[in-house]
Amino acid sequence: MRPGLAYLWGLRRQHGMRLAELGERKAIEIISSLLDRAPDAFPPIGDDVAGWRLGGGLLAILKTDMLVASTDIPPGMTYYQAARKAVVMNVSDMAAKGARPLAILASLGLPGGLAEEDLSDIARGLNDAARRYGAFIVGGDTNECGELVICCSLFGLCHEDELVPRSGARPGDILATTGGFGLTYLGLKALLEGIELSGPVREAALKAVLMPEARLEVGLALARAGVLSSSVDSSDGLAWSLHELSRASGVGFLVEEMPLAPGVEEEALRLGLDPFEACFYGGEEYEIVMTVRPDGWEEAVEAARRAGVELKRMGRAVGEPGIWLREPDGNLRPIEAGGWEHFRSGRHGDGHGRDAR
Repeated sequence: MRPGLAYLWGLRRQHGMRLAELGERKAIEIISSLLDRAPDAFPPIGDDVAGWRLGGGLLAILKTDMLVASTDIPPGMTYYQAARKAVVMNVSDMAAKGARPLAILASLGLPGGLAEEDLSDIARGLNDAARRYGAFIVGGDTNECGELVICCSLFGLCHEDELVPRSGARPGDILATTGGFGLTYLGLKALLEGIELSGPVREAALKAVLMPEARLEVGLALARAGVLSSSVDSSDGLAWSLHELSRASGVGFLVEEMPLAPGVEEEALRLGLDPFEACFYGGEEYEIVMTVRPDGWEEAVEAARRAGVELKRMGRAVGEPGIWLREPDGNLRPIEAGGWEHFRSGRHGDGHGRDAR
């Protein structure tokens, strides 16, 4: 073992729990607890993006996220699609806050055996995704790495009074989302486990995994309308997103209708899968989960419709803790805080996760 690695191993042994036991979110808590708080930062560490007050009510919005081949690229995804996804997953977080990305730095960890045409595909994927959302790749870094890593850092702008935090939901607010869930759950089942999906659902499910889209325009429209009390990107799974909003806002949620994408329930039942699992624990759906003030619901619906999206009303925020689904028979089924979490061996809460190459 190299001296440097031996030293790090010694630190781990001295200080107890490993990252695999802590999980990503506890690791973030530890790191953030040791950082000085910047006086002009808004929202606080832990929201979808970071912001810096520029004066005059304007915020510089910053976002960084990395795509790592072993956890984020399923079988069948091309280098072009992987690079495109690296941009989309960052833009999605900005969309949830109502911020428009303008410039992107892309840092690439590249295996030495990567072919020239593969590198060209990566560059095209980065550029095409950036331009789709009105941004430009303006620089970055390259380094040799044992597997492909793409880290994108985005810069954008937003008016402070339009930025939507996670922490504003209140009892009685309407719980909604920009789209249906479950397609990525089925698509990953097909790619990772070889499950055969039926024609129309297969096409939609594979597209959801391999060519995802960020909800930027509708996110901007809803933020400008000023009717949202909280919002979050759903890429870690709907269940986890609901728990993130619940923790940040201090409310519970009653889900009165599962927001399943068309065809998901029928396909899941045909395959002997649980539609509940498909809806709440799929992950990598780049939708916006939000709470809307009751008196602003019609305005929210209209703003979303002008942006080409039909909002799905899921339920409402409640004062009691917990997140529940009201089933057709009237019983309440708890929605636990499962979802994808790095460093742990799969989905937080059950040990089943993505097993991508």
